[in-house]
Amino acid sequence: MKHLLLGDEAIAQGAIDAGLSGVYAYPGTPSTEITEYIQLVESRKSKDRPTDSKPIHCRWATNEKTAMEAALGMSYMGKRALVCMKHVGMNVCADAFMNAAITGVNGGLIVLAADDPSMHSSQNEQDSRFYAKFAIIPCLEPSNQQEAYDMMAYGYELSEQLKTPVLMRVTTRMAHSRAVVNTTDTPRAQNEMSMPQDANHFILLPAFAKRNYAELVAAQPLFVAHSEQDGHNAYTRGARPEKAILTTGIAYNYLMENYDPSMGCSILRVTQYPLPEALIAQMVKDGAKEVLVIEEGQPVVEELIRGMVPSSVAVKGRLTGNLPRMGELTPDSVRKAIGLEALPVNEKETIVVGRPPALCQGCGHRDMYAALNEVAREYPNPRIFGDIGCYTLGALSPFHAIHACVEMGASVTMAKGAADAGQHPAIAVIGDSTFTHSGMTGLLDCVNANANVVVLISDNLTTGMTGGQDSAGTGRLEQICCGIGVAPEHVRVVVPLPKNMEEIKQVLREEIDYNGTSVVIARRECIQTLKRHLKAAKRS
Repeated sequence: MKHLLLGDEAIAQGAIDAGLSGVYAYPGTPSTEITEYIQLVESRKSKDRPTDSKPIHCRWATNEKTAMEAALGMSYMGKRALVCMKHVGMNVCADAFMNAAITGVNGGLIVLAADDPSMHSSQNEQDSRFYAKFAIIPCLEPSNQQEAYDMMAYGYELSEQLKTPVLMRVTTRMAHSRAVVNTTDTPRAQNEMSMPQDANHFILLPAFAKRNYAELVAAQPLFVAHSEQDGHNAYTRGARPEKAILTTGIAYNYLMENYDPSMGCSILRVTQYPLPEALIAQMVKDGAKEVLVIEEGQPVVEELIRGMVPSSVAVKGRLTGNLPRMGELTPDSVRKAIGLEALPVNEKETIVVGRPPALCQGCGHRDMYAALNEVAREYPNPRIFGDIGCYTLGALSPFHAIHACVEMGASVTMAKGAADAGQHPAIAVIGDSTFTHSGMTGLLDCVNANANVVVLISDNLTTGMTGGQDSAGTGRLEQICCGIGVAPEHVRVVVPLPKNMEEIKQVLREEIDYNGTSVVIARRECIQTLKRHLKAAKRS
């Protein structure tokens, strides 16, 4: 069957057709649509599910670490599991991810990392292939949507054959572009539950971990052999092999948009790691004197290949300035790197004015910041620590309300550290989903130290920045904060509306002046999800 699918949707459909039993994820652009697609398919099946069809677990996890751990638990029971996240989510799940390489797997386990070069919706530019190298496990990097679909079935077979997690890395353009994908007419059934033969593999006491790690290291030549022999990596000798191009993943498409066969370069396309040593050696044997490495992200391959070819072979790429050191590649930047003249620039493209992002009109975060700014101006040296979410836009005009924003959950503990240094007032602004993702432990630190901080939870009842997914703490934030140890009388709830402005400001003043840890919950539904809910109510 043929379908027009996003890269994310191709990955999701590929996982379903490969016998997926559970997807575990926290929303994060550009990976969000994978889980959403599986949820949509499941919601349709639930209305008329065949008796022989098993449901796929597809509820959002609280954060990427819990997602990785739950997926590992499903794999331990012999089922196939998928973990999805954006690149910075790999940092959150790194503890479980790295140790999963040591425990190995039972049912197939694929970890999907969607990188965001050029930081379209992220706070850094990070390349998840480093994580595969760090954990010394196989990595897949499809160059198109069809490969993304096909590689899911291949990845699960590889995972179960080698008893290892497999990392699949895509980037924003792959995740969010569409292409026709041919899907199977005979999806694979889910695995039956089965126990691993050696349960000690999953117990990382030093004695077992040392044995497991030795097995992982010993398996590296096998991983390389699969990379060389399974057909995903391809080498083509050119008529002028002294010049060679090594390209990876989606960057292959940029090369093909510009490449003229008359150039005669040898081309090595890499979509599976570890790097195929035999194919690289063949490229050198054929006479390569110069290798241009075209890869999306950081110069991972460019650095690795320098140790795999003779010093007489010149390796060029991002590190040498032949390609930009930062940001996404483009067909134009690749065109320049292979020595072709730039294409004419459309003058209309040079006059388009960029529009900075802004909070939606009617958003509750706006009224929260309006009240917070007024109160903050009453103090000589306020410091407000922000977090990751829609409300991060409070750093921009017209609010200019926050002084720091680093990563998920950091607002609470940065405010605590500032208070420890003597700062007053020290205020943390965090969303409801980010609070349950990784802010709760910081609040516990505040409670245990009786830190003089105000934690302002801007609760819009959803995960708003990524499109309105479920938030793990909806309806339970007050109980969570009291359970962590915040005094109930200092867990305050306000409704951020202009008519409530004086009340909100007074609550903020009272909690700032309180010498201890307090929480103010500013609760009003996201204007976007509210619109959807109202439309759904009208239809019903």
